[in-house]
Amino acid sequence: MEQQDLTPAIIQHAQTGQVLMLGYVNDESLAKTKNAGRVTFYSRSKQRLWTKGETSGNFLNVVSIQEDCDRDTFLIKVIPEGETCHKGTYTCFGEKEPHGFLYELQHVIQNRKKNPMKGSYTSELFQVGTKKIAQKVGEEATEVILEAMSKNKTLLIEESSDLLYHLLVLLIDQQVDLGEVERALMKRHQPR
Repeated sequence: MEQQDLTPAIIQHAQTGQVLMLGYVNDESLAKTKNAGRVTFYSRSKQRLWTKGETSGNFLNVVSIQEDCDRDTFLIKVIPEGETCHKGTYTCFGEKEPHGFLYELQHVIQNRKKNPMKGSYTSELFQVGTKKIAQKVGEEATEVILEAMSKNKTLLIEESSDLLYHLLVLLIDQQVDLGEVERALMKRHQPR
């Protein structure tokens, strides 16, 4: 196969927008990708069609395929099953799963549990135990409902922040990582 028969395909996580890898497709691999719903490349090193995950089980499930404006590159949005890179990383660029501020907050809360600090509200919650932590989640949820009903956006935001914080404390108390909850949500919203 000649080089000009191959078209680059950017592989992007459909839910997070993170670029996972770059591969090359030809007409045959693109047709197989569309029919099977899993990304198939043309491997330049193997000189054959190669379905990502055929040996590792880390398939790339197709959500959509788009051509760029010049029709010389594809953007394939996927839901990955496991790590994308054969080296065991989330992306072929060595990146980890994307994490925002809630993950940073989870880290701070975990640290307060492992290394209690005098005067720390978070440390005090862990000291009083699961029952009190769960009660706080219930109280904050009620306050979110009340502010939503009163149409007070400013207080709704504040109470929602309190709810998320206390829920993170409860998850950590129960040894549940935020990533587990996120993956459960993402799994529910995978295209069928």
